Amino acid sequence: MGADLYEVGLYKPDAAVGEPVMILRVWDAARIIKSVPWLRHQNCEGRNIYVRPKGEHHLSMVDDLTVGGVSAMKAAGFNPAVVVETSAGNYQAWLKHPERLSKEMSTAAARALAQKFGGDRGAADWRHFGRLAGFANRKAKHRDTATGLYPYVRLIEADGGVYPEGGRFLAGVKAEVQRLRVEREELRQRANKVTVRPQSLKSIDVFRANSRYGGDGTRIDLAYAVYALAHDATATEVEVAIRSRDLSHKGNERRQSEYVERTIKKALATIGRGR
Repeated sequence: MGADLYEVGLYKPDAAVGEPVMILRVWDAARIIKSVPWLRHQNCEGRNIYVRPKGEHHLSMVDDLTVGGVSAMKAAGFNPAVVVETSAGNYQAWLKHPERLSKEMSTAAARALAQKFGGDRGAADWRHFGRLAGFANRKAKHRDTATGLYPYVRLIEADGGVYPEGGRFLAGVKAEVQRLRVEREELRQRANKVTVRPQSLKSIDVFRANSRYGGDGTRIDLAYAVYALAHDATATEVEVAIRSRDLSHKGNERRQSEYVERTIKKALATIGRGR
């Protein structure tokens, strides 16, 4: 993978009371290797072992790939730096970009790769964990009922190289990120103009800056929708405001539209104007 530092996560969803669900360590590769005995012990005690680069980095992880998906990557010039089999017939591939990416670019690249090769878009962002090879995948659904054992996460290949299509692919991702920035700014400006009423409306940016929402975009969208609709904004004006942030994590355009529609319906019901 070639990162300077890694975050190693030891996750136990059924941790006992007083026991941490996640143990996180920041180590370099040499320290990870020295810590293998301790990691094995924790794995045997029920913890899944995960890894990701620390901070901004030059890698993207594509999750939930089939063997066909991995082959399609290679055929298209997207040769993975690392391929790991996490369970029978299920793969994670780490691609090494020709440059370190910002958080925004890294997330955009991961999502584009997941969509292009049939990976899990829900696991596509700049800091998603992948499984560390050599340890058991202790997900309950993978437990062999006859033996009580779990499958090992297997390292399939690791040439560590930058994929040949890196430059061309990133140029396309950068262009799309810039296009979305311009689109969101135009929507933001339109949303901020929704103030031509006897009482001037607060913009959605006021809600986004409010610490009470903790930066939770879903809560902010609903709170703004309730406020704006209660002050006679139209559903169209509320939709424009909500769409002034990046909604690509909600899925494709249809799913984004469904999310906006649900938010507006819930807000209308909250203020007593729902059906």
